[in-house]
Amino acid sequence: MNRLGKKANETLIEMALSADGEECNGPETISTAGSEIPSSSEGLNSTETTLLIPEHQVIDKRHQSKDSIFFRDGVRRIDFVLSYVDDLNKEWEKKLERRKEFESNLQKAGLELETEDKKESEDGKIFFVKIHAPWEVLITYAEVLNIKVPIRENDIPPMVENPLDCVLFPLRLPEKVMHPEPDYFTAPFSKDKQELYLINDESTFFSPSMRNRIVNYILTRCPYGTEEGKKKFGIKRLLNNGTYTAAYPLHDCQYWKKASDPNCDSERYTLYMEWARFLRFYKEQPLVLIRKYYGEKIGIYFAWLGFYTEMLFLAAVVGLICFLYGLFTMDENMSSKEICDPAIGGEIIMCPLCDRDCEYWRLNTTCESSQYSHLFDNVATLFFAIFMGIWVTLFLEFWKRRQARLKYEWDLVDFEEEQQQLQLRPEYEAKCTQKKKNPVTQEMEPYIPLTSQAVRFCISGATVLFWVSLIIASMIAVIVYRLAVYAAFASLMENTQTLQPISGVLTPQLATSVTASCLNFVIIMILNFFYERIAIWITDMEIPRTHMEYENRLTMKMFLFQFVNYYSSCFYVAFFKGKFVGYPGAYTYMFNRWRNEECDPAGCLIELTTQLTIVMAGKQIWGNIQEAIVPWICNWWGRRKARNNPENLYSRWEQDHDLQTFGALGLFYEYLEMVIQFGFITLFVASFPLAPLLALMNNILEIRVDSWKLTTQYRRPVAAKAHSIGVWQEILNGMAILSVVTNAFIVAFTSDMIPRLVYYYAYFENEHSPMSGYINNSLSVFLISDFPEENKPKENPENFVICRYRDYRYPPDHEKKYMHTMQFWHILAAKLAFIIIMEHVVFIVKFFVAWMIPDVPADVKAKIKREKYLTQKILHEYELEKLKERLCQGDTGATEKEFIATEGRMELSRAM
Repeated sequence: MNRLGKKANETLIEMALSADGEECNGPETISTAGSEIPSSSEGLNSTETTLLIPEHQVIDKRHQSKDSIFFRDGVRRIDFVLSYVDDLNKEWEKKLERRKEFESNLQKAGLELETEDKKESEDGKIFFVKIHAPWEVLITYAEVLNIKVPIRENDIPPMVENPLDCVLFPLRLPEKVMHPEPDYFTAPFSKDKQELYLINDESTFFSPSMRNRIVNYILTRCPYGTEEGKKKFGIKRLLNNGTYTAAYPLHDCQYWKKASDPNCDSERYTLYMEWARFLRFYKEQPLVLIRKYYGEKIGIYFAWLGFYTEMLFLAAVVGLICFLYGLFTMDENMSSKEICDPAIGGEIIMCPLCDRDCEYWRLNTTCESSQYSHLFDNVATLFFAIFMGIWVTLFLEFWKRRQARLKYEWDLVDFEEEQQQLQLRPEYEAKCTQKKKNPVTQEMEPYIPLTSQAVRFCISGATVLFWVSLIIASMIAVIVYRLAVYAAFASLMENTQTLQPISGVLTPQLATSVTASCLNFVIIMILNFFYERIAIWITDMEIPRTHMEYENRLTMKMFLFQFVNYYSSCFYVAFFKGKFVGYPGAYTYMFNRWRNEECDPAGCLIELTTQLTIVMAGKQIWGNIQEAIVPWICNWWGRRKARNNPENLYSRWEQDHDLQTFGALGLFYEYLEMVIQFGFITLFVASFPLAPLLALMNNILEIRVDSWKLTTQYRRPVAAKAHSIGVWQEILNGMAILSVVTNAFIVAFTSDMIPRLVYYYAYFENEHSPMSGYINNSLSVFLISDFPEENKPKENPENFVICRYRDYRYPPDHEKKYMHTMQFWHILAAKLAFIIIMEHVVFIVKFFVAWMIPDVPADVKAKIKREKYLTQKILHEYELEKLKERLCQGDTGATEKEFIATEGRMELSRAM
């Protein structure tokens, strides 16, 4: 079956650097059982047996279907496409030499190439190099990459039918879409055991996603020459220096109609019709087909996003109930009744909210805002905060179970992170100039000296610290804006007649908060734009060893920045605003110039809700614009010429060339977007019970937007394996723990719940209506004559003698004038006690729930054991049959003891 006549344990791409024997900066080999695995940086052996093809001939494309995904012979499948423009500039000869060397080495690796001349392209400028991986290359690298393939159809009975299936039937997709092929027992591929596998057709045995993964592995490691004394290799470098303009696998058809070729599965069309259209938003996702077409890494993302959206439904329902409770009990809120009562709130004169320019004001001017604050500041807030602490644990634990089931169904049980070591980053080995012996493998491998690593990490850390400091500085600038414009808004609203009708709703505090939130959102977007590029640059500078290490480092940098960028303003409003204002006559000032902000008499919670809504909603709207509208416009602009040409001249590779590139970090940004959203609905959910509902509606749209853009607007990504969501799991766990703390502090210090409870149980004045008198009790008295001259308002037309302010201090006629009262300390003690009790209760429940729910379902454990047993049995029986054949043929190497040992191993396996 091996047409190249190579030995079974050799790969077609031997990693030697050049004919003169010069070595590359990289390990020579990485050994595994039964195969000789090439290092990432090794070159191609010039003595390698090659599969050369005849020189390409110019053909009439009218005889070839525009949907063709095959070579001109109609047999060999196109697994990858390279494109380049033959521009006659000063770099032209160098690029030509690189391409010639690179393509020659690809052919030496066993790949088959076919070139489309630029005269055949739609614009007459672009050359296309089509790549096909023959059977010998596929089986060689299937063994190298440890790809699992079918050995027997799965005989484990399916799960017992769910009694709710009849109810959920409208949400189901057709069975042929959900499970496009039978389930098989699988085993890692070995060239020595090809008879063991279910190879019905060599051309379809490896799926297109497996094929493009194998070809991409070769492309990233193929050398193309020596420059500046260093060996250069990899398609990524050739793309960066302009030698090639694009490298991509092909979609199998147009998304809006099936391929005319019966040999094409038209999976892209099926994904579009059943998954990527918004009208299918209520349907389940075809995860098996997504995994088959795009690979496990993209499949696991959509599985996680779908599960997250499902779990949000419960949180959204409970949050909506809590919001409706606040809405229906608005009229029963005694605090807002007293504020709105002309006889109470109308008679309470409040101290000015800024120095000199602000006037005294009556408490009932905040009537509407106090009523609205009750929507979010009520007893249901406490319940919802505790519920969300438990919900996030259920979400994470049940996701572990779903992930374990996917690992079994997608043959990822034995997939460990060590598999990624086969895919060392070519950039790492290209930049490493020194080698050392690995004490485990005894192989020479590249490394970065400790001093160089220390310098790089210091530069990286300093850069991250600088940008985090820049965020904090921008937040301080927004705070200064708040302090500086409040007086201007107060004066504008008082002197502008057209604003009088809405002055009850649009107070100076609310106007300042809304405009500051919008300004903060704009700053967040600008800083994001620049930092994304800085984070990639400093991660590249660190030279991570593997792709996984690269992604993890970039993830932590980006998440730290985004965390501070998006949440800093919310933390300010929740935990700092109104907490350090002092009192009239002794206010505290920022930079000795701007007086610190005060909360509304009804509390700061409504402002936190406003801040959260603007930033969260603005981010989601902007994200959808970036993800859907921008790629669509770019593709429309790129295809505008093609619409004027005959349809049959616009080939499959040209159509895909005009699409956007998904990029290696495409999924990274999708995860980051969702994790930041997860923070909004967990860290500050006590202030906004409707946050899960907004997130649910966004995610229903997000799934379809992501699927639509991936299916219609982007080139087909290279398939990659992943058995989990990676480092994002740990980030979610950390945010889940932090959310319990932040929500406890929000309920205690940002809302008015604890002061109201203390008054209700300890300081009430009316037994029949314990909450009456609360507003008067929560406001302290200040003698206007005690105002320092620099703070005193310019005007006092009604000659007020006293004014009130929000605090618990003794009146001016008391011996402890303006000092905190005992009630203040009682409330503070109650707040601290509440935080401790709530945190302990929620954490105990969280850990108990996590302990009760096993990470791997019992039926999945049983199936894994069953499959391992049957796979081992099949492999042992195969080896036993081979030994019998050798004994019958008189092979002296096959001894009777070897036969007995093999049978004994089978018996031991059965016993285990």
